[in-house]
Amino acid sequence: MLRYANLALLILFPVSWFAPMMRAGMLPLFGLSEISVISGLQSLWQSDVILALIVTIFALFAPYLKTLGLALVHFHLLDRAVLPALHILGKLAMADIFLIALYITILKGIGIGRIETAWGLYLFTACILASLALSILTAREARLQGRDEPLATGGNSRH
Repeated sequence: MLRYANLALLILFPVSWFAPMMRAGMLPLFGLSEISVISGLQSLWQSDVILALIVTIFALFAPYLKTLGLALVHFHLLDRAVLPALHILGKLAMADIFLIALYITILKGIGIGRIETAWGLYLFTACILASLALSILTAREARLQGRDEPLATGGNSRH
């Protein structure tokens, strides 16, 4: 069951990247333009390459590489010893959710324009949280089955 839920994320992540995360406008009289992860990245690449690179890593590469790695573990093509590293990739992806929430809070607090959250933000957040939950459940399942090797525990060994 875990492997199929994880495979679903391989489809849902790209959908969430193109889905509208928020609608923003400068004045209440004008229409709101939709912003997605991809459209936001396109704007960032034109104005701030370093920030665009950081957001690209957090929003695209970290969650997708983690999901791919977890799929490889589920299908026994990658050793379970990589689960802690995959969990770290999932936490990096959470940093992107934090940044988006921070930007929304700041923009709403300034009060210059108007900003509304859209369904893509909730989908992207759900994908990140589901990915974290799947990695935790996968690690727990491996421990319960007794197939988990001691990982960086500093001296704990099984004989």
